[in-house]
Amino acid sequence: MTAEELSRVIIKGMEEKKASNIVLMDLRDIDQSMTDFFVICSGSSNTQIDAISQSIEEEVSKANKEQPWKSEGKANGQWILIDYVNVVAHIFLEDSRRFYRLEDLWGDAKVTAIN
Repeated sequence: MTAEELSRVIIKGMEEKKASNIVLMDLRDIDQSMTDFFVICSGSSNTQIDAISQSIEEEVSKANKEQPWKSEGKANGQWILIDYVNVVAHIFLEDSRRFYRLEDLWGDAKVTAIN
């Protein structure tokens, strides 16, 4: 599965659980980027961001039989990161997303708003 295809599957998992403000960031043209894409979304509660992360993992597993290389943040419930190497999903509580401003940190990336 290509990174573009994997990104679409991750977006589907986010949409299944009503994630808001989904964006796809293309990092392929950025020097020293550690991945090809970020897919970022917001949730309104700890319960929702946990459900979004589970939905992403289920959709990717169904589509590609792939498990994340690494997953972090499920214990604190503010920001969950799911790393599939070429694509990294970030699921934020809305306040945490405003605080960390990943879109601003990677300002040279091509950003596509999904919803």
